[in-house]
Amino acid sequence: MREKVELLEKRRAESELGGGEERVEAQHKKGKLSARERLELLLDEGSFVELDRFVVHRSTDFGLENQKYYGDGVITGHGRIDGRLVYVFSQDFTVFGGSLSEAFAEKIVKIMDLAIRNGAPVVGLNDSGGARIQEGVVSLGGYAEIFLRNTLASGVVPQISAILGPCAGGAVYSPAITDFTYMVRGTSYMFVTGPNVVKTVTHEDVTMEALGGADTHASTSGVAHFAFDSEPECLQQIRDLFRFIPSNNLSDPPRGTAKDPRDRRDESLLDIVPDNANKPYDMHEVIRRIVDDGEFYEVQRDYAGNILCGFAHLGTFSVGIVANQPAVLAGVLDINASLKAARFIRFCDAFNIPIVTFEDVPGFLPGVAQEHGGIIKHGAKLLYAYCEATVPKLTVITRKAYGGAYDVMSSKHIRGDFNVAWPTAEIAVMGPKGAVEILFRKEIAESDDPAAATEAKIEEYREKFAHPYIAAGRGYVDDIIDPRNTRPALIDALESLQGKRDRNPPKKHGNIPL
Repeated sequence: MREKVELLEKRRAESELGGGEERVEAQHKKGKLSARERLELLLDEGSFVELDRFVVHRSTDFGLENQKYYGDGVITGHGRIDGRLVYVFSQDFTVFGGSLSEAFAEKIVKIMDLAIRNGAPVVGLNDSGGARIQEGVVSLGGYAEIFLRNTLASGVVPQISAILGPCAGGAVYSPAITDFTYMVRGTSYMFVTGPNVVKTVTHEDVTMEALGGADTHASTSGVAHFAFDSEPECLQQIRDLFRFIPSNNLSDPPRGTAKDPRDRRDESLLDIVPDNANKPYDMHEVIRRIVDDGEFYEVQRDYAGNILCGFAHLGTFSVGIVANQPAVLAGVLDINASLKAARFIRFCDAFNIPIVTFEDVPGFLPGVAQEHGGIIKHGAKLLYAYCEATVPKLTVITRKAYGGAYDVMSSKHIRGDFNVAWPTAEIAVMGPKGAVEILFRKEIAESDDPAAATEAKIEEYREKFAHPYIAAGRGYVDDIIDPRNTRPALIDALESLQGKRDRNPPKKHGNIPL
């Protein structure tokens, strides 16, 4: 028995070497951690339980039968983040460049099946050269098996992807299906085809960073939700995400631990919204003054900055926040903003996270590029997401709520549960200037002083419509509140909505306008 145990220990030690010390050192020289070092940073100390450490590939072509490594290029198992169970896989670039084989895929599929069965999140640490060419279609079949599990797990357990190296070809579609994608500047890349293929097909010269680097995907394509300067920072931010999200779709999100008083009033909220309706302000400042300890875990910060999305705690309740940002494009809704917010809202709804909306929106962005790009279809996605959501939905109108955008942004008409306005709110079909130019065009044109006549009509319109009292009079907003009372009002609403019961009509699934 002792000899067999010694052999076991020897093989366990061998399995932890990956592709060997030289390849691990090469990984370090690129500024990258090894697959096991990443797991140590991600998971609670000593909590990782490895599965399938002795799996090897079964290929005999191209001399592969003479190259076998325990684990076959991916480390799989489960561990804990803040004491909560998570299933993980960490691709090992030191073994066959982290390329995916049949056995590699089977290991990932096993932990994904376990995650769905046991109601625990999946975190994938991706660092791979793509499909293992020597295995041909078998490796492609392995990718498809993973894609299927990603789809079946969607909305059932949270799925998190960290891109910590190359991710090309078929490998990009698994992260694209998952809920949140994290990248690291300078070392991680995502693209369907690399720079060499692009140059051959389209004759475009482009670097890996420009084509599929972290900043490209975090700010231009919107594929990545987060971009960080180092792997340790990236992995710590994944840990932080778990403070806001539940383990599965049947669990409640975790409560915060802040001691911020629930009845705290903030005097500075009286001065944030400018008296001039056309002057911008930073909605971040509104959010920070209302949420617990001013902490806002922002999602896709560098993409579609005209709308803000992220997580916070409010009276220790975990909430998803969606907010128009007047400091960027006046907070207008465009294609990118609609896509960003719609996907975030659907995640919150899938995982029982109440949605708090801060609204200051002048409408949808006009223009040929937006219309030809499908703003009607993409804007409808945001509307669909809000309408579909059955979690508690709370809305605060801080200033503008114009046109169809008023309807879209979690209005009372689409099942908003708690809708309030600040006294500065302007709720109307459109802004005063646009309305006057349409309603009184002929009268103004015939006047002796068109400019003065326009200003007079704008002031008349503003007094009649550019305020929240007509909407309040019809019950479209539940109350007009002192901005200083926003935090306690929202916490009271969250407490009253804990037992909310709302269901959509029975169906296989809806047909969101994709």
